[in-house]
Amino acid sequence: MGGGGFVGTEAAKRAELYEGRITGYFILACVVGSLGGSLFGYDLGLSSGVTAMDDFLKEFFPTVYRRKQAHRHESDYCKYDNQVLTLFTSSLYFAALVSTFGASLVTRKYGRRTSIMSGAVSFFLGSAINAGAVNIFMLIAGRILLGFGIGFGNQAVPLYLSEIAPPKIRGAVNQLFQLTTVSGILVADVINYFTEKLHPWGWRLSLGLAVVPAILMFVGGAFLPETPNSLVEQGKLEEARRILEKVRGTHRVDAEFEDLKEASDAARAVKHPFRNLLKPRNRPQLIIGALAIPAFQQLSGMNSILFYAPEIFQSLGMGSGAALYSNIISGSMLVIGALVSIAVADRLGRRFLFIEAGTQMIASMIVVSVILALKIGNGETISRGLAATLVIAICAFVVSYGWSWGPLGWLVPSEIFPLETRSAGQSIVVCVNMFFTAAIAQCFLAMLCHMKWGVFILFAGLIVTMSLFIILLLPETKQVPIEEMSQLWQKHWYWKHIVSKDPDRTAQSQQQGKRAAAGEA
Repeated sequence: MGGGGFVGTEAAKRAELYEGRITGYFILACVVGSLGGSLFGYDLGLSSGVTAMDDFLKEFFPTVYRRKQAHRHESDYCKYDNQVLTLFTSSLYFAALVSTFGASLVTRKYGRRTSIMSGAVSFFLGSAINAGAVNIFMLIAGRILLGFGIGFGNQAVPLYLSEIAPPKIRGAVNQLFQLTTVSGILVADVINYFTEKLHPWGWRLSLGLAVVPAILMFVGGAFLPETPNSLVEQGKLEEARRILEKVRGTHRVDAEFEDLKEASDAARAVKHPFRNLLKPRNRPQLIIGALAIPAFQQLSGMNSILFYAPEIFQSLGMGSGAALYSNIISGSMLVIGALVSIAVADRLGRRFLFIEAGTQMIASMIVVSVILALKIGNGETISRGLAATLVIAICAFVVSYGWSWGPLGWLVPSEIFPLETRSAGQSIVVCVNMFFTAAIAQCFLAMLCHMKWGVFILFAGLIVTMSLFIILLLPETKQVPIEEMSQLWQKHWYWKHIVSKDPDRTAQSQQQGKRAAAGEA
């Protein structure tokens, strides 16, 4: 479970003494906690499908609808280039960006469970407003409430899963968030495929059904235990011990509980967690976990495909139904990728999955860009063979993202922050992620219109940069207890020169050593 910043050898020895088994209570906590991902996923799939429906476009974006019908008189790349339409998608992520700082305070002061339930309430209200929308203002207002819900959920859920999981299976447990996310995307794709045939109100049903995961998350949250880490942080030691014993299925939790208390003592000493992130000892976590990985997760181009896959496929000459069907296929690839990641991330490691997927994603983007460059012109419809090749290339890209940057983009940041900066760090993770998600959502269709096939070459170049970053700067974190994570930076070829400059490092290590010696005495 939890962990502090710099630990001594005694803490490392204690980590080897952790006991426990997989209990039904632990499984229930993981399943309910991970439901937060379904909110995020359902909206990703929902937005891409609804914005491709003719009834929705005629109701709110008649200009885009008329341009879509005038297929032969303009560039295929520009049919959906409308900033208000993209604002429908991106407004949610701008709202999530803002809300994550409030979520950090709630998560730290009142617990992970409270943040999760607050997110469910906001998501429910936003879904209801969107389903009954009669103008653009109601659409955007509903999206903002949805964004608040996602900001709270994405801030709390990865922390919850990382903290409640035993170190040996932390990777698999944390990736339940990604599994529910991609499952939400697939469910939304299937729902959009059928509601697109329900004229003229099918889009309202798609938007309204978003209340279902919100209800499940809120009701489940009522039975959800708070993490022992959070309870210790709030000073509720007896309750924290009781929950830890129940989750682990044993009364022999002394070693793990001592580490939690030690980490909490270090956390209480930090009065300004955001400022503390700037210290040299937290520089690797700040750069890798809070800034680079969440930004790279979006700069891969994946969410552009998720947002606008139906529009992309329609722009390539497929009908509305065929485009949504292709979206179901790509959504299925995400689920397969997530299952693969759950199965192998704790065996093969995070670095292997990042690097392998980078190669596959680059190749897929190059195939897509070459076909678009050679075959897509004004008003042309590509052959079935080339359309199938495009779908295969996109699916190869999606499945590799599904076992790498998708789940690991949330897992790695959530497991590398010490307890004293974990809530603040996760806030920055969500903030950066939502900023780049919103920016890509707002800009992608305009980029597609102006850069045409070159936009996919741009994404391929960014993936090359991302892969080099992982190779050079990310140490392997598989099966490393969170309380021992700081030792990775002290041994890394580059980061050891940074963390060694921290004036508090030596003093803190000496203090913990004295505390351990006193305990032995």
